[in-house]
Amino acid sequence: MSDHTHVRPWRHIERRKSRQIMVGNVPVGGDAPISVQSMTNTPTSDANATIGQIRQLEEAGADIVRVSCPDVESTAAFRTIAREAKVPLVADIHFHYKRGIEAAEAGAACLRINPGNIGNAERVREVIKAARDNGCSMRIGVNAGSLERELLEKYGEPCPDAMVESALNHARILQDNDFHEFKISVKASDPFLTVAAYHQLAEAIDCPLHLGVTEAGPLRTGTIKSAIGMGSMLWAGIGDTIRVSLAADPVEEIKVGFDILKSLGLRHRGVNIIACPSCARQGFNVIETVGILEEKLAHVTTPMSLSIIGCVVNGPGEALYTDVGFTGGGAGSGMVYLNGKIAHKQANAGMIDEIVQQVEAKAAELEAARAAAEPKFEAAE
Repeated sequence: MSDHTHVRPWRHIERRKSRQIMVGNVPVGGDAPISVQSMTNTPTSDANATIGQIRQLEEAGADIVRVSCPDVESTAAFRTIAREAKVPLVADIHFHYKRGIEAAEAGAACLRINPGNIGNAERVREVIKAARDNGCSMRIGVNAGSLERELLEKYGEPCPDAMVESALNHARILQDNDFHEFKISVKASDPFLTVAAYHQLAEAIDCPLHLGVTEAGPLRTGTIKSAIGMGSMLWAGIGDTIRVSLAADPVEEIKVGFDILKSLGLRHRGVNIIACPSCARQGFNVIETVGILEEKLAHVTTPMSLSIIGCVVNGPGEALYTDVGFTGGGAGSGMVYLNGKIAHKQANAGMIDEIVQQVEAKAAELEAARAAAEPKFEAAE
């Protein structure tokens, strides 16, 4: 459905003004769409396994994928991995400056690094030179669980002031070397600490911010914690790229990330299913139906909306604002809605196939309309 923030100003999110950097061919910051990231968990030295997982993340919609490079075997394999990847790769580097240089030379689009923990000033300059020579950006990644000892002694515990001071100290190293293609994250497993740190950092520097509640936990609780923490920041206009950290299949991180952005109207990909929780009034098994539809419609990437409501109390009203809708009725049938209007009655027995067909048809219609609206460039004679 179209964006109605001009008539519903209470839905408008004013994004923080940040300067834009490039992660490969993906713009981050400024007015660029908020990008969604995940990270591989295969041994990077196993290039085939890592490429296979990157393929799954690409199919799920990942804009950027991070790959850990803990040893020389990993950076050796990284060249093959980067050549096969269709999305930009971030090389995750800790402590050893040579891994950063190797990853930059092997095709990394970005280095996730803390300049302060890879050695003396000369080594930092070498990594910066490798990044600059190879068109790499950087991410300064501050985590509450690995703050510098002097900051913990100064503040007594991980706190927003400590995390922001760490981030700005690392940023200063890059700035002093005239390197400005960087973004920053200040993550904690505590969403209160995370949100407070990001708000403080957003006021202190204009670089793009990478959001995340780190080590959020398993799929269900980690999703909730991430939605609370990142959702509140995104609603406040903070954040240019996100990663949902779950102890689950990395593909789930991409799905949850897009769902958070879709809920706030910040990104649109695939079918947004609006469904009731069901009750004794339901004219069909709503929960089972929605589960099946999620699977059968996973291939649809066109942004669109689908309402699946069990009865006529809220069903017609919800269907008014969705591209396709189904509302349960009586005697084993319900009503199909298209573009907010009643289309036809449909027996429950064939409703899933009918809904899938209608969604696919609507997706094709929307894609055709989008293609027709794109400017045509004629070749010069």
